[in-house]
Amino acid sequence: MSITDLPTINAVLSSTSALFLILGYRYIRFRKIEKHRICMVVAFCCSVLFLISYLTYHYLTGSRHFPGTGTARTIYLAILLTHTVLAAAVPPLAIVSLYRGFKGQYVKHRKIARWAFPIWFYVSVTGVVVYWMLYRMVW
Repeated sequence: MSITDLPTINAVLSSTSALFLILGYRYIRFRKIEKHRICMVVAFCCSVLFLISYLTYHYLTGSRHFPGTGTARTIYLAILLTHTVLAAAVPPLAIVSLYRGFKGQYVKHRKIARWAFPIWFYVSVTGVVVYWMLYRMVW
């Protein structure tokens, strides 16, 4: 493994986080609380590992500029902007939501989870989209 593998690893971690977020959402809808809890912890751990890997990669290599032009560039920048702004909200929302869930503060947990889940899911999915646009598409 080399430093150039980290973007792919990051995309896998983001995809895995998104998958476990969806599973966790489905489990709570069916009142399977323990399975929901496990899924949310796994999603959180994947997100933490992603953040560590992402920061390591960019610390060591710097930024990569989008090679496309025109409409593709506009779409990429729009996705990247919303992804980046919302990504800043994920850590506090996720931490508070998990904390409240584990402490049994279920009313407060539900209130924040209604915001945390869609933002966290959007950031996980758009992270993979950004990866594909930046590293895998031929422009």
